[in-house]
Amino acid sequence: MDYLFYFILLALVAEILGTVGGFGSSLFFIPIAGYFLDFHSVLGITALFHVSSNLTKIFFFREGVDKKLLLNIGIPAVIFVIIGAYLSTFIGSIKLEFILSIFLILLSLFFLIFKNIRIQPTTNNSVAGGVLSGLFAGLVGTGGAIRGLTLAAYGLSTEVFIATSAIIDLGIDASRSVVYFFNGYVHYHDLYLIPILFIVSVVGTYIGKKILTKVNDKQFKSLVLLLILITGISTLVKILQ
Repeated sequence: MDYLFYFILLALVAEILGTVGGFGSSLFFIPIAGYFLDFHSVLGITALFHVSSNLTKIFFFREGVDKKLLLNIGIPAVIFVIIGAYLSTFIGSIKLEFILSIFLILLSLFFLIFKNIRIQPTTNNSVAGGVLSGLFAGLVGTGGAIRGLTLAAYGLSTEVFIATSAIIDLGIDASRSVVYFFNGYVHYHDLYLIPILFIVSVVGTYIGKKILTKVNDKQFKSLVLLLILITGISTLVKILQ
């Protein structure tokens, strides 16, 4: 039972950081869950966890949604998450974890070094961001950082940013959950975690929203990127061992 306590605690931390950082909890949750479950099981559990997580975010940040971005980013993201989820069956779990660790390390280093980089808020860039975030979400379980970077180009308020991202993510997670189920990634003996993770998503999102009212956004996102870097390195070390 000790492992379950640590699993829940770390999942809560992932949800809080995912809410505040705007990347989504999967960026932290997937490497953490990899210490407790095999990678394909992690993909299945994460998709289901994220459905409840995004519903919670939509409730807490329901003040506004950008409908144009929902279409430009959301539609290609949903299409390509299905493609990525299907392709994940042809790649071994160790290779997927390796891809994930390299992705986290390179992404965090890039944004830590080039802090002022911005994507131009064009329709083509929105569609490209949707394609890449969906593909990575289906393949390695997380594409929130790419989607967050794309949304950041539009200078949205915190509420609109998180609500819009959560609705797009909900479509992504609902789609890949179906594919993962037919891939055999969702195991009946892991389903007891779903109601636990639902509670975690509610508590974590609530705490994250409270933190957002009290901290400097830029400073905290730098901390989040540093934590992503550490997570990526620790995941890579685990694989190499």
